This record gives sequence, C-alpha cells and structure tokens, in this order.
Amino acid sequence: MKIWGRANSINVMKVLWCADECGLKYERENVGMAFGGNDQKWYLDMNPNGVVPTIDDGGRVIWESNSCVRYLAAKYAAGTLWPNDPGQRSEADRWMDWQLSTISEPMRVIFWGLVRTPAEKRDMAAIKKGAADAGKLWARLDQKLEGRLYVAGQHLTMGDIPIGCFVHRWYALDIERPELK
Repeated sequence: MKIWGRANSINVMKVLWCADECGLKYERENVGMAFGGNDQKWYLDMNPNGVVPTIDDGGRVIWESNSCVRYLAAKYAAGTLWPNDPGQRSEADRWMDWQLSTISEPMRVIFWGLVRTPAEKRDMAAIKKGAADAGKLWARLDQKLEGRLYVAGQHLTMGDIPIGCFVHRWYALDIERPELK
C-alpha cells in the first residue's frame, strides 16, 4: 500500500492512524504544501482534487481522508474498526460526518489563524470566536461520551479516528478552552 501526503496534515494523520490500527505495512511519500507534487499531472490523475491524502491499495486508488478510513476499516478491520452492527456503524459514520461538516470549520479558523498566519496578521477576534464555537461543539461530544469510552460504544471504531485527530489538535493549540472530560 502507498499513501501520499505529508505527516503533519491532519487528514493524512487519520489515514496513517487507521492503517496502523489495521496493522498494515505501507510506504508513505511526502506530497503537498512545502513538498509540492499534488499539482502535478501524475498526482491529479489519481486525485483530481489535488489534495492529500491519496492511497493506492493494490491498484485501488482512494482519496478523501474519511473515505480512506472507511475503506481501510471495511477491508482490513471488519468487526472492529468497521462495526458489523449497522446501528453501531451508523454512529461511527455520523461522528465522522460531524467532524467534516460541523467541527471542522471552527477548528480550521483556529488552526489557520494561529499556526499558518504570521502573528502580525492574525485576526484574534475570529480565532477567539472559533475557539468559543468549537468549545460548545466539543462539549456536545463530551456529553455524548458520558457512560461510553468511544463515539460508537465501548470499542474503538473508524468514527473515533477523525475525531481523535481533531481532539489532539484542539488540545495542542494555545487557546482558552472549556474543561471537558
């Protein structure tokens, strides 16, 4: 298996974590941002969006990080990361979608504002609002986790991987945040 993407991309982190949980051997090639390559024809032929990650599993090419996680979980971790029970799997799916559709935007505002923007150009009001908005959303997840260890129950599933990557980033950022369990 080959994975294209830089290790500091949160979307690549999801795929690497999932591949590791599945016990897969893979080769990773740095692509994107400072490494470039994702605007080249060879890459765009695999991934027309020109973003990372992209994986090639024996000729099957997959892009979009959560799609990669779902594919790897279904193929290599059925019954564990990929729950057999459709209800439990739908919970994992919902939280993966929540990561993309809901928490991603305020987290992007904070991350890009603090990490990718020079200090003199930062919009601290937008960053503070992003942190407040994200804090409310993380509190919803915290409430949902009451009485369970993971987003879809008592065992790690594919749904925890995107959430876990974003939680890690949340706690790594130098911001005020609410106290969560």
